[in-house]
Amino acid sequence: MAAFVDHPAILFLVLFALLLVAVAFGVYVMRRFAPLRDDERDDFNAVQGATFTLLALLIGFSISMAVNRYDQRKNLEEAEANAIGTQFARADLAEPQIRDSMRGALVQYTRLRLAEYQTRDPEARKRLDGEIANLQSKLWQQAAQVAKMQPTPIGSLVVAGMNDVLNSQDYSEAARINHIPVGAWVLMILIAVFGCAVQGYGARGQRRAALLMTILPVTISLSLAFIADIDSPRGGIIRVQPQNLTRLLQSLEK
Repeated sequence: MAAFVDHPAILFLVLFALLLVAVAFGVYVMRRFAPLRDDERDDFNAVQGATFTLLALLIGFSISMAVNRYDQRKNLEEAEANAIGTQFARADLAEPQIRDSMRGALVQYTRLRLAEYQTRDPEARKRLDGEIANLQSKLWQQAAQVAKMQPTPIGSLVVAGMNDVLNSQDYSEAARINHIPVGAWVLMILIAVFGCAVQGYGARGQRRAALLMTILPVTISLSLAFIADIDSPRGGIIRVQPQNLTRLLQSLEK
């Protein structure tokens, strides 16, 4: 289910087809076996209104959750760029032979992090993750070497800055794998299916039913696909652009 949600376009098409079937089921099956009488219309309207009110609340809460996670990913990308830039400046506190090596490694590390943000290819991401892990090990060894050569508050400052660089990458990755729970998706889809079936069941006349078979499924499918798009940092159109890492890399390469 999680992998399915990571592809908003496919999710939209599948949901649209599913909800069309639900509306058609309400129109052609439920109405045939249990016709809705006029004296039952008020009770039906109450059930229909409650169903769509619940669906609207779930969609609203889910959009809020997705937007909050998107903002968090943006903030963590900025924090990661700031941590790398700060450590690049603190490299001046190290001995010259370590300073130049550390700065070069930080520039390479920034390139890798920027590429990791921009790529969508799973194989390329695996390769980049391996290179990033190796470079992180090298950077930490350099920081540990500074601490051994300079067992002073200055050395501690360099080590603390490198720790912030490594932690910021972990925080960014943790935010990118934090999604809306699968249970929430299942609940929204089930209620949407029931709501469309109920709407088709209560439609008056074939012309109105035909209209509902397009407008209502499209509206719900677009809403859920929009949530999936925001909540999927690896797929879709709406993604965090690594503007801060790009700006940092440009300044470091000058």
